Amino acid sequence: MQDAEPAGRGPVRFGPPAPGTGLPVLDSAAAVLCAAAGVARAEPPGGGAALRAAASGYWARRGLHGGPEGVVAAPGAQPLLLALLAAHDGDVLMPRPCPAWWAPQARLLGRPAYHVPTPAECGGVPDPVALLERVRRVRAEGGRPRLLLLSVADDPTATVAPPETVREACEAAVAEGLHVISDETWRDTLHRPEDTVLFSPAEMCPEDVTVLADLVGGLAPESWPVAVARFPATRRGAVERDRTLDLLTALGAVVAGPVAAAAAHLLGEPAAVAERAARAARLHASVAAAVHGTVLAAGALARPPQAGRHLYADLAPLRGRLAERGVGDSMDLEDYLGGRLGAPVPGGHRFGDELGALRVRLPTGPLLGATAEEQRAALAAPDPLVLPQVSGGLGRLAAVLDELR
Repeated sequence: MQDAEPAGRGPVRFGPPAPGTGLPVLDSAAAVLCAAAGVARAEPPGGGAALRAAASGYWARRGLHGGPEGVVAAPGAQPLLLALLAAHDGDVLMPRPCPAWWAPQARLLGRPAYHVPTPAECGGVPDPVALLERVRRVRAEGGRPRLLLLSVADDPTATVAPPETVREACEAAVAEGLHVISDETWRDTLHRPEDTVLFSPAEMCPEDVTVLADLVGGLAPESWPVAVARFPATRRGAVERDRTLDLLTALGAVVAGPVAAAAAHLLGEPAAVAERAARAARLHASVAAAVHGTVLAAGALARPPQAGRHLYADLAPLRGRLAERGVGDSMDLEDYLGGRLGAPVPGGHRFGDELGALRVRLPTGPLLGATAEEQRAALAAPDPLVLPQVSGGLGRLAAVLDELR
């Protein structure tokens, strides 16, 4: 009953990196990192006081109050999720599709990982009825479902789950004795924050939700790996935090000192950081909307993107022409489009999609330019779509898709 890997794929090498920002490092953050480069003292496991205090302040500004004693930091989301999963016993459930790096963490621990379909209107959160059915079926077959992973602002679908869907899914999970790990990496990349309502599961079920955030999502460049987790302010939450710290210590998963200093600066959100994050979100929103229009014009399908730096496209309506080119599933489609576009295009098989699906994640970052000058120009442009690198990239995508109509 456990979801199988495609043939020839290992359990760990089966996932692409998160979409890059396509933007240069913020000058103020680089200055903080450079200033800390001469400090010889190492950060303690779980992060030093300054980093954890900055993370608790970051969450408090988003309605999730709590002190730094309830926060743990790690050098990236992967080791942090691995430690979180190891700190909890039992089987893991996650939506289909889901971030490509989730399932390998469970498999490294020898845990079954079960996928649950998402509602038609969004990804990231399992359909509540399907979740209940899956939990009861797993139990009936001898499994021990204990954890649910979800993401309200979702990679890969680039959607934001409605609050009522999040509430129903979390209430169903808690009623069945599941603890929820909410990956909120992309919550600060909303394309239309004035029109999009995002509620954290930790606001709805505060005693039963651990929040995970990879700073590479909305704040830090991908070359600075750091992620933070916020635990419930309960006795059980404190026990889970201690177990997570033990595991990070055993792994030697410690945030580098200069990166910790830069991360604390970014989490503090001074004016320059907040402005840059908002401008980057608007830029990616503009480009993602253009990619969405290009995909629809070619006869393919995609939900309107609401967050993140990519579009999740379904090319099933073009299956006939793709078959003529030897493309039968998302694995073939990944190779075909990646070769034609000259940029990695991860296929849906990496995200737990159904076998035979023809879905791909089209990143917007590569369209912003190959040089720092081009990227800064995109960030500053009133209309980035008229820039040569952006219009040229959209034209190449349109041409490739038009061949398949």
